[in-house]
Amino acid sequence: MDLEAYQRAGLYDPQDADAAKRRTLLAWLEGQGTSIEQMQRSASYGALSSAAGDALIRPGAPITLGALAERVGLPEARVLEILRAAGASPASGEDQTFVESDVETFTLFKAAAGLFSSDAVLEITRVMGNAMARVAEAAITLFQVNIEAPLAESEAGEITFAEANLAGVRSLDLLPRALNGLFRLHVETAIRRSRHAYNRENPFGSRRLAVGFIDLVGFTPLAQHLDDQQLTNLIEDFERRANDVVTQFDGRVVKHIGDEVMFIAVGADAACHIALAAADAFRGSGVEPHGGLAIGPLLTRGGDFYGPIVNLASRVGDIAIPGEILVTEDVMLGAAEDPDLTFEAAGRRMLKGFADPVPLWSLT
Repeated sequence: MDLEAYQRAGLYDPQDADAAKRRTLLAWLEGQGTSIEQMQRSASYGALSSAAGDALIRPGAPITLGALAERVGLPEARVLEILRAAGASPASGEDQTFVESDVETFTLFKAAAGLFSSDAVLEITRVMGNAMARVAEAAITLFQVNIEAPLAESEAGEITFAEANLAGVRSLDLLPRALNGLFRLHVETAIRRSRHAYNRENPFGSRRLAVGFIDLVGFTPLAQHLDDQQLTNLIEDFERRANDVVTQFDGRVVKHIGDEVMFIAVGADAACHIALAAADAFRGSGVEPHGGLAIGPLLTRGGDFYGPIVNLASRVGDIAIPGEILVTEDVMLGAAEDPDLTFEAAGRRMLKGFADPVPLWSLT
């Protein structure tokens, strides 16, 4: 081990009180094949012990933007446009270093452009980028909370941290295989749901679906009295219960908006059961759920849903009192034959953004 090289790189100071521990860590990193350049990059973020794992996140020989663009056969501007759409735009253009595996990635984007328009490729790239960013953030948090935090509490040494980090990064190789299976399962489900929700008047880009919003009244004041761990537990519990209830009735959670969840379902009856089950799941937990449902043609873009029916469901949910689920007349008529559902007229209400009063029904 060339300690003078590590001194010149600013990674080792023989006069430091922990010089012996640093030598042990450097020897371990060197044994993993970690370059001095990678050690410097990780050390600049105060994470030298993570250098071996950092080097494995995107392995391969580095190549420049220009070399990548030339090998793929895309203009440099197009490569950067794809990166921006994916939410992974580099801080600088020409100075950004890519790796060999990026050649295959961008070659696939080029092939996709032969099947779809450039705008369509960028649209799906934005959706994938947002989803992957969330998966990445969740994975990092999972590692920090469940692995790093206990190690810190036990005052484990740098080598222990380094080994745990490297093991965590190596486990990333399992993720693509799992994601491939889950992706195909979701594609199958999305196709089935899309066919059931076929909108004859506008079959492409529009589906007839029920849409609902469930909001937790009292969440904000409750959260102000919780510590970080308690708030984390509350949020995770909300998301878990909402996801379980929606999936149970063949719906889909579209997104969480703070203490509110937006979901869709093919039928009015399924949406009603989701709303009632979600309300039951949270009663007695310090918050009081309320919500609104509507059904009709929804515009779908990028995995989200838009249009007047979505706005209607949101406004209906806004005026529901704590513990109440309000639905539009179309939802009531669509689910009226379900013996487990009861509807009580709730009058005609003026809703923000709608010129005429809307007849609503209270669901139990």
